[in-house]
Amino acid sequence: METLLQLKRWNTPTIYNGWEAITRRDRTRGWFNREETRDFMPDAGPMVGYAVTVVFEPSNAEHTRVPDAAKRYLEYVAGRPGPKIVIVQDLDKPEVVGSFWGEVNAGFHLALGCVGTITDGAVRDVEEMNSIGFKAIARRMCVGHAYSTPVRWNVPVEVFGCPVQPGALIHADQHGFLVIPEEDQERLLDAALFMDRNECETVIPAARMSAGKTTAEVLREIDTAGAAFRASANEHFRRETGEW
Repeated sequence: METLLQLKRWNTPTIYNGWEAITRRDRTRGWFNREETRDFMPDAGPMVGYAVTVVFEPSNAEHTRVPDAAKRYLEYVAGRPGPKIVIVQDLDKPEVVGSFWGEVNAGFHLALGCVGTITDGAVRDVEEMNSIGFKAIARRMCVGHAYSTPVRWNVPVEVFGCPVQPGALIHADQHGFLVIPEEDQERLLDAALFMDRNECETVIPAARMSAGKTTAEVLREIDTAGAAFRASANEHFRRETGEW
């Protein structure tokens, strides 16, 4: 829990920089949103938690006839370790018919240890959700919920072009979200902190000291700073892990 609280202090691009430095995974696909997201509570900062997954189809009234679906879904949510982020796949995408979320459902999930949601559908009651501290990253807003009933849960889902497994660790903010592979989680915080410090000590000072210098001098300093940044990272991660 302490590590998650520290991860929450940094924005998602910073966490991504650390992850990129240590992972053996493909950096170009499968671990972050490929489509644009919208953070409806950017002032709340990042959210970090473990995925609880659910699929719904608000255009289909047949799902409302399944006995106790909502009850069994909430029992699943309650039984998972927190903090939790609810990942909602909307089968009506890209059409938006209704929202899984509103003031009441957000309150239920908050009581069950959820800190927010990522849904490739819509949200509503945004002011009320914000007031209770339930963060929402979604495609857009809408006015109604239509036939908003859980169809499947605790299953792999895909939102904003990114697959998400139940229980996955997620870091999300106004930039988007990152799904962190299990093998990278232990070293992630240290890697992110190092990469942020490395930027501050090498590249950023060079960018701020261009006043009164010629273009050639500025370009030379940028090149030198970039080389120093890469060398420092190489040395650090080889020393820590034997490879980078």
